[in-house]
Amino acid sequence: MKKYKEIARIYIKSQLAWRADVLFNMLFTVAKILFAWLLWGMIFRERNMVAGFTFHGMLSYYIVSSFLSQLEMARGISGEVSARIRNGTFSNYMVMPVSIEWYFAAMEVGVVLFYLSFDLLAAAVWVFVFRIRFVFGRSPEILLCAAVMAVMGLFFMVQLNYFLGILTLKFEDIGTFLMIKDNLVSLVTGTIVPLVLFPESVVRVMRLLPFYYVTYLPSMLFTGRCGEEAVRGLAVLGTWCILMQGMIAVTWRKYRKKYDGVGI
Repeated sequence: MKKYKEIARIYIKSQLAWRADVLFNMLFTVAKILFAWLLWGMIFRERNMVAGFTFHGMLSYYIVSSFLSQLEMARGISGEVSARIRNGTFSNYMVMPVSIEWYFAAMEVGVVLFYLSFDLLAAAVWVFVFRIRFVFGRSPEILLCAAVMAVMGLFFMVQLNYFLGILTLKFEDIGTFLMIKDNLVSLVTGTIVPLVLFPESVVRVMRLLPFYYVTYLPSMLFTGRCGEEAVRGLAVLGTWCILMQGMIAVTWRKYRKKYDGVGI
Protein backbone atom coordinates (compact mmCIF):
# COMPACT_ATOMS: atom_id res chain seq x y z
CA MET A 1 0.00 0.00 0.00
CA LYS A 2 2.91 2.36 0.76
CA LYS A 3 4.12 1.99 -2.82
CA TYR A 4 0.81 3.15 -4.23
CA LYS A 5 0.64 6.06 -1.78
CA GLU A 6 4.05 7.15 -3.02
CA ILE A 7 2.90 6.91 -6.64
CA ALA A 8 -0.14 9.06 -5.83
CA ARG A 9 2.07 11.57 -4.01
CA ILE A 10 4.46 11.79 -6.97
CA TYR A 11 1.59 12.52 -9.36
CA ILE A 12 0.18 15.16 -7.04
CA LYS A 13 3.54 16.94 -7.20
CA SER A 14 3.91 16.40 -10.94
CA GLN A 15 0.72 18.35 -11.61
CA LEU A 16 2.49 21.48 -10.38
CA ALA A 17 4.51 21.41 -13.62
CA TRP A 18 1.32 21.86 -15.66
CA ARG A 19 -0.25 24.94 -14.09
CA ALA A 20 -2.04 25.95 -17.28
CA ASP A 21 -3.97 22.67 -17.12
CA VAL A 22 -5.35 23.68 -13.73
CA LEU A 23 -6.63 26.96 -15.16
CA PHE A 24 -8.20 25.31 -18.21
CA ASN A 25 -9.82 22.63 -16.06
CA MET A 26 -11.44 25.31 -13.89
CA LEU A 27 -12.55 27.21 -16.99
CA PHE A 28 -14.16 24.07 -18.45
CA THR A 29 -16.08 23.55 -15.21
CA VAL A 30 -17.25 27.17 -15.24
CA ALA A 31 -18.10 26.98 -18.96
CA LYS A 32 -20.36 23.95 -18.46
CA ILE A 33 -22.26 25.67 -15.68
CA LEU A 34 -22.46 28.93 -17.66
CA PHE A 35 -23.96 27.04 -20.60
CA ALA A 36 -26.54 25.45 -18.28
CA TRP A 37 -27.32 28.81 -16.67
CA LEU A 38 -27.97 30.46 -20.03
CA LEU A 39 -29.89 27.54 -21.55
CA TRP A 40 -32.13 26.74 -18.59
CA GLY A 41 -32.58 30.40 -17.75
CA MET A 42 -34.41 30.80 -21.08
CA ILE A 43 -36.42 27.61 -20.61
CA PHE A 44 -37.54 28.49 -17.08
CA ARG A 45 -38.83 31.87 -18.20
CA GLU A 46 -41.90 30.06 -19.52
CA ARG A 47 -42.40 27.62 -16.64
CA ASN A 48 -41.56 27.00 -13.01
CA MET A 49 -40.87 23.27 -13.18
CA VAL A 50 -39.21 20.98 -15.74
CA ALA A 51 -39.28 17.22 -15.09
CA GLY A 52 -39.59 17.93 -11.38
CA PHE A 53 -36.68 20.38 -11.35
CA THR A 54 -36.90 24.00 -10.29
CA PHE A 55 -34.45 26.43 -11.90
CA HIS A 56 -32.13 26.35 -8.88
CA GLY A 57 -32.52 22.58 -8.63
CA MET A 58 -31.47 22.19 -12.27
CA LEU A 59 -28.43 24.42 -11.77
CA SER A 60 -27.54 22.50 -8.60
CA TYR A 61 -27.57 19.31 -10.67
CA TYR A 62 -25.28 20.83 -13.31
CA ILE A 63 -22.87 22.16 -10.69
CA VAL A 64 -22.51 18.71 -9.08
CA SER A 65 -22.35 16.80 -12.39
CA SER A 66 -19.77 19.24 -13.80
CA PHE A 67 -17.71 18.87 -10.65
CA LEU A 68 -17.78 15.07 -10.85
CA SER A 69 -17.13 14.91 -14.59
CA GLN A 70 -14.11 17.21 -14.32
CA LEU A 71 -12.65 15.03 -11.57
CA GLU A 72 -12.68 12.04 -13.92
CA MET A 73 -9.15 12.16 -15.40
CA ALA A 74 -8.83 8.50 -16.41
CA ARG A 75 -9.35 9.11 -20.13
CA GLY A 76 -5.61 9.59 -20.62
CA ILE A 77 -4.81 6.12 -19.28
CA SER A 78 -5.96 4.31 -22.43
CA GLY A 79 -3.87 6.57 -24.65
CA GLU A 80 -0.81 6.22 -22.42
CA VAL A 81 -1.02 2.42 -22.28
CA SER A 82 -1.72 2.12 -26.01
CA ALA A 83 1.17 4.42 -26.97
CA ARG A 84 3.58 2.60 -24.65
CA ILE A 85 2.64 -0.79 -26.09
CA ARG A 86 2.99 0.38 -29.68
CA ASN A 87 6.38 2.09 -29.21
CA GLY A 88 7.82 -0.72 -27.11
CA THR A 89 8.25 1.16 -23.82
CA PHE A 90 5.47 -0.61 -21.94
CA SER A 91 8.30 -2.72 -20.50
CA ASN A 92 8.89 0.17 -18.07
CA TYR A 93 5.68 -0.74 -16.27
CA MET A 94 6.17 -4.50 -16.52
CA VAL A 95 9.41 -4.45 -14.50
CA MET A 96 7.99 -2.30 -11.69
CA PRO A 97 7.34 -4.17 -8.41
CA VAL A 98 3.69 -3.10 -8.50
CA SER A 99 0.50 -4.07 -10.30
CA ILE A 100 0.35 -2.12 -13.56
CA GLU A 101 -3.38 -1.54 -13.22
CA TRP A 102 -3.07 -0.34 -9.64
CA TYR A 103 -0.19 1.90 -10.68
CA PHE A 104 -2.59 3.74 -12.98
CA ALA A 105 -5.28 3.71 -10.28
CA ALA A 106 -2.84 5.35 -7.86
CA MET A 107 -1.91 7.84 -10.57
CA GLU A 108 -5.60 8.72 -10.97
CA VAL A 109 -5.94 9.19 -7.20
CA GLY A 110 -3.03 11.63 -7.21
CA VAL A 111 -4.43 13.65 -10.11
CA VAL A 112 -7.96 13.71 -8.64
CA LEU A 113 -6.73 14.82 -5.23
CA PHE A 114 -4.75 17.64 -6.84
CA TYR A 115 -7.69 18.95 -8.88
CA LEU A 116 -10.30 18.35 -6.18
CA SER A 117 -9.97 21.70 -4.44
CA PHE A 118 -9.73 23.67 -7.70
CA ASP A 119 -12.87 22.10 -9.18
CA LEU A 120 -14.69 22.59 -5.89
CA LEU A 121 -13.64 26.25 -5.90
CA ALA A 122 -14.89 26.72 -9.48
CA ALA A 123 -18.27 25.21 -8.56
CA ALA A 124 -18.52 27.24 -5.33
CA VAL A 125 -17.87 30.47 -7.24
CA TRP A 126 -21.05 29.90 -9.24
CA VAL A 127 -23.12 29.26 -6.14
CA PHE A 128 -22.08 32.54 -4.51
CA VAL A 129 -21.56 34.84 -7.49
CA PHE A 130 -24.90 33.99 -9.14
CA ARG A 131 -26.67 33.52 -5.80
CA ILE A 132 -27.89 30.05 -6.64
CA ARG A 133 -30.04 28.54 -3.94
CA PHE A 134 -28.15 25.27 -3.94
CA VAL A 135 -30.35 22.21 -3.54
CA PHE A 136 -28.66 19.50 -1.49
CA GLY A 137 -29.89 16.17 -0.17
CA ARG A 138 -30.61 15.91 3.55
CA SER A 139 -30.37 12.18 4.18
CA PRO A 140 -26.91 11.21 5.54
CA GLU A 141 -27.36 7.64 4.30
CA ILE A 142 -28.19 8.74 0.75
CA LEU A 143 -25.32 11.24 0.69
CA LEU A 144 -22.95 8.50 1.85
CA CYS A 145 -24.20 6.23 -0.93
CA ALA A 146 -23.67 9.05 -3.42
CA ALA A 147 -20.09 9.61 -2.24
CA VAL A 148 -19.26 5.89 -2.38
CA MET A 149 -20.87 5.62 -5.82
CA ALA A 150 -18.85 8.57 -7.12
CA VAL A 151 -15.60 6.94 -5.94
CA MET A 152 -16.63 3.60 -7.44
CA GLY A 153 -17.49 5.39 -10.68
CA LEU A 154 -14.02 6.94 -10.86
CA PHE A 155 -12.47 3.51 -10.25
CA PHE A 156 -14.63 1.92 -12.94
CA MET A 157 -13.46 4.53 -15.44
CA VAL A 158 -9.85 3.68 -14.54
CA GLN A 159 -10.64 0.01 -15.16
CA LEU A 160 -12.37 0.72 -18.45
CA ASN A 161 -9.64 2.95 -19.83
CA TYR A 162 -6.92 0.53 -18.74
CA PHE A 163 -8.81 -2.32 -20.40
CA LEU A 164 -9.15 -0.37 -23.64
CA GLY A 165 -5.45 0.46 -23.48
CA ILE A 166 -4.28 -3.15 -23.17
CA LEU A 167 -6.47 -4.11 -26.14
CA THR A 168 -3.53 -2.72 -28.14
CA LEU A 169 -1.86 -6.07 -27.36
CA LYS A 170 -4.43 -7.56 -29.76
CA PHE A 171 -5.52 -4.70 -32.05
CA GLU A 172 -3.31 -2.29 -33.94
CA ASP A 173 -5.63 0.66 -33.42
CA ILE A 174 -8.10 1.13 -30.55
CA GLY A 175 -9.42 4.44 -31.86
CA THR A 176 -12.84 2.96 -32.67
CA PHE A 177 -13.22 1.59 -29.13
CA LEU A 178 -12.26 4.97 -27.66
CA MET A 179 -14.74 6.77 -29.88
CA ILE A 180 -17.58 4.46 -28.82
CA LYS A 181 -16.60 4.88 -25.17
CA ASP A 182 -16.44 8.67 -25.38
CA ASN A 183 -19.86 8.88 -27.07
CA LEU A 184 -21.45 6.59 -24.47
CA VAL A 185 -19.88 8.52 -21.60
CA SER A 186 -21.07 11.87 -22.98
CA LEU A 187 -24.64 10.62 -23.37
CA VAL A 188 -25.28 8.21 -20.51
CA THR A 189 -23.46 10.07 -17.73
CA GLY A 190 -26.03 12.87 -18.06
CA THR A 191 -23.47 15.69 -18.16
CA ILE A 192 -25.10 17.20 -21.25
CA VAL A 193 -28.79 16.72 -20.45
CA PRO A 194 -30.26 15.15 -17.27
CA LEU A 195 -31.43 11.66 -18.14
CA VAL A 196 -34.75 12.30 -16.40
CA LEU A 197 -35.72 14.25 -19.53
CA PHE A 198 -35.39 11.11 -21.67
CA PRO A 199 -38.30 8.68 -22.24
CA GLU A 200 -38.60 6.16 -19.42
CA SER A 201 -38.01 3.25 -21.82
CA VAL A 202 -34.64 4.75 -22.77
CA VAL A 203 -33.69 5.40 -19.15
CA ARG A 204 -34.47 1.77 -18.26
CA VAL A 205 -31.90 0.65 -20.82
CA MET A 206 -29.36 3.19 -19.54
CA ARG A 207 -29.76 1.84 -16.00
CA LEU A 208 -28.20 -1.39 -17.21
CA LEU A 209 -25.01 0.44 -18.21
CA PRO A 210 -22.34 1.44 -15.66
CA PHE A 211 -22.06 5.00 -17.03
CA TYR A 212 -25.49 5.81 -15.57
CA TYR A 213 -23.95 5.42 -12.11
CA VAL A 214 -20.69 7.28 -12.76
CA THR A 215 -21.97 10.87 -12.82
CA TYR A 216 -25.73 11.08 -13.33
CA LEU A 217 -27.07 9.09 -10.37
CA PRO A 218 -24.53 10.44 -7.82
CA SER A 219 -25.44 13.97 -8.96
CA MET A 220 -29.14 13.23 -8.52
CA LEU A 221 -28.52 11.72 -5.08
CA PHE A 222 -26.43 14.69 -3.95
CA THR A 223 -29.26 17.04 -4.97
CA GLY A 224 -31.88 15.03 -3.09
CA ARG A 225 -33.44 13.03 -5.92
CA CYS A 226 -33.67 9.33 -6.90
CA GLY A 227 -32.94 8.17 -3.35
CA GLU A 228 -34.75 4.88 -4.03
CA GLU A 229 -32.05 3.97 -6.58
CA ALA A 230 -29.09 4.42 -4.22
CA VAL A 231 -28.61 0.86 -2.95
CA ARG A 232 -29.44 -0.72 -6.30
CA GLY A 233 -26.99 1.66 -7.98
CA LEU A 234 -24.16 0.55 -5.69
CA ALA A 235 -24.99 -3.09 -6.43
CA VAL A 236 -25.10 -2.60 -10.21
CA LEU A 237 -21.92 -0.53 -10.34
CA GLY A 238 -20.14 -2.97 -8.03
CA THR A 239 -21.14 -5.82 -10.35
CA TRP A 240 -19.76 -3.93 -13.35
CA CYS A 241 -16.47 -3.32 -11.51
CA ILE A 242 -16.14 -7.04 -10.81
CA LEU A 243 -16.97 -7.94 -14.42
CA MET A 244 -14.50 -5.39 -15.76
CA GLN A 245 -11.78 -6.71 -13.46
CA GLY A 246 -12.42 -10.19 -14.83
CA MET A 247 -12.19 -8.91 -18.41
CA ILE A 248 -8.90 -7.20 -17.62
CA ALA A 249 -7.44 -10.35 -16.08
CA VAL A 250 -8.50 -12.56 -19.00
CA THR A 251 -7.28 -10.10 -21.65
CA TRP A 252 -3.94 -9.54 -19.93
CA ARG A 253 -3.32 -13.25 -19.36
CA LYS A 254 -4.22 -14.13 -22.96
CA TYR A 255 -2.40 -11.41 -24.88
CA ARG A 256 0.58 -10.25 -22.82
CA LYS A 257 2.69 -13.05 -24.32
CA LYS A 258 2.34 -11.36 -27.70
CA TYR A 259 4.00 -8.21 -26.46
CA ASP A 260 7.49 -7.97 -27.94
CA GLY A 261 8.49 -4.51 -26.76
CA VAL A 262 12.20 -3.92 -26.34
CA GLY A 263 14.14 -1.59 -24.12
CA ILE A 264 13.45 -0.34 -20.62
